[in-house]
Amino acid sequence: MKKTLNVTWLGEQRYLGVAESGHQLLIDNSAVKVGVSPMEALLGALATCTAYDVVEIMNKRRTPLTHYRIEVEGERADTTPKRYTHITVRHIASGPGITEEALHRAAHLSHEKYCSVAASLNSEIVVETRVEAADPAADPA
Repeated sequence: MKKTLNVTWLGEQRYLGVAESGHQLLIDNSAVKVGVSPMEALLGALATCTAYDVVEIMNKRRTPLTHYRIEVEGERADTTPKRYTHITVRHIASGPGITEEALHRAAHLSHEKYCSVAASLNSEIVVETRVEAADPAADPA
């Protein structure tokens, strides 16, 4: 199964990603930001992927969450590339019958088994780069 996202440069360091579903994502690393940076988007992808799993797992165990948030923090290398060297994902939740142990099990299952973003971060991914010159006459801008 393939997923696609087309990204268009909007000027400065601002980009608009449009998924095949038509949904949009604004990525911005300009001096005056109006969107998240690429590295913040990566943290957000990890957090929301695992959140989806945890909510589903807790619902299936008949202990639905009433309040839930994730705090995610990434430590970056000082060298180029400034990749993440350590990411901490903190799950904070409450609800009737919710225990820290049950929440821990759900979060662990997500990170170790179900979350495709976490699995992607933990694996060797083959990234293929291709380039092609665009026809300036065909540019819709």
